[in-house]
Amino acid sequence: MTQTKQFGPLTRLLMNDAAGRKLLLVLAVMAVFIPLSNLLLPEGSFFHVSTYTMTLLGKYLCYALLAIAVDLIWGYCGILSLGHGAFFALGGYAMGMYLMRQIGDRGVYGNPELPDFMVFLNWTELPWYWLGFDQFWFAMLMVLLAPGILAFVFGALAFRSRVTGVYLSIITQALTYALLLAFFRNDMGFGGNNGLTDFKDILGYSLQSDNTRAVLFVASVLALILGYLISRFIVTSKLGRVLVAIRDSESRARFLGYRVEHYKLFVFVVSSMLAGVAGALYVPQVGIINPGEFAPINSIEIIIWVAVGGRGTLFGAVIGAMLVNYAKTYFTGAFAELWLFMLGGLFVLTTLYLPKGVVGLWAHLKEKYQQKKHQREAEDNPPALNTETQSKAAPEQQDKLNFVQGEKV
Repeated sequence: MTQTKQFGPLTRLLMNDAAGRKLLLVLAVMAVFIPLSNLLLPEGSFFHVSTYTMTLLGKYLCYALLAIAVDLIWGYCGILSLGHGAFFALGGYAMGMYLMRQIGDRGVYGNPELPDFMVFLNWTELPWYWLGFDQFWFAMLMVLLAPGILAFVFGALAFRSRVTGVYLSIITQALTYALLLAFFRNDMGFGGNNGLTDFKDILGYSLQSDNTRAVLFVASVLALILGYLISRFIVTSKLGRVLVAIRDSESRARFLGYRVEHYKLFVFVVSSMLAGVAGALYVPQVGIINPGEFAPINSIEIIIWVAVGGRGTLFGAVIGAMLVNYAKTYFTGAFAELWLFMLGGLFVLTTLYLPKGVVGLWAHLKEKYQQKKHQREAEDNPPALNTETQSKAAPEQQDKLNFVQGEKV
């Protein structure tokens, strides 16, 4: 205990998390190597990373942060949310609104105040809920508050009413579908079905510049590292142990005197904020945000990422998000019509044969390998008998030998 206290808080946090340490090391290397190889090495170089590849990896990192947010509530608290795509989209819209305000008079209609879609729809003034989004700090505050407030209101009503299990999953999906329908409406003031796009710059720097793309990539890496550490801090604390107890038996945790709804509400709000940050970093890299991000199928995909990687591990969620989205990028190009069937089949196979995901499979194979290794070592080096046992066994062996020789004679 005294030795543990000598270490810093970060060291104590990762002391028993070998996989987490490796993940953070890989992310740190990516944050340094990929932007430098894009900016400094010529295009003909073998180690050059194209801007397209760097942007694609940045998008995957945003998805990985979103997967961590879902794993935090599903893997450690048993809350299966089928609506986390809504929090991701709200964070994205908050960033998109800031980027639209930065366009100014460079739009198609040249209006310095109104975005192009508002001019097209004959709006005469900026809606009140767009005010303040010309300031970066205000937009970043809304990235956290918009999904956080929605999660707080929704969670307070659901958890206080003791809605759990599949019923909670259904109403989270209903929530994101309701937002999908609302944001599709032109009179909502969010661009309708076209959404927000044609962004020019962020903080005065062009979004088409390789330097800006590199900074956004590094920001995505840092956000993922910070999101992982925050989640790791929560699940390794006393709060985390209570969350696991709620996941395993909510009624027993309530019987022991814990205010279960408070714990669930706290972790649900934190998870929604992480999802909002992921959405905010996603939008400037892909260049668009539209109501399609609210689609229920997107929220279901997030669950598949976590299940494939291995829920209740955090780093497994990152691996699952990277693997599934890389597969999606490849197979939607090679087998566009079959991808959704393949995704559904992947979820079914994971549920039936990989209940602990890729991480659980790797741990199982590693354990079997260690067992076989110990078996071989035991066979190659049998335990030697001690001298007392050998001295007792020697006369008996000699008697048996004499008896056999006598029979032969």
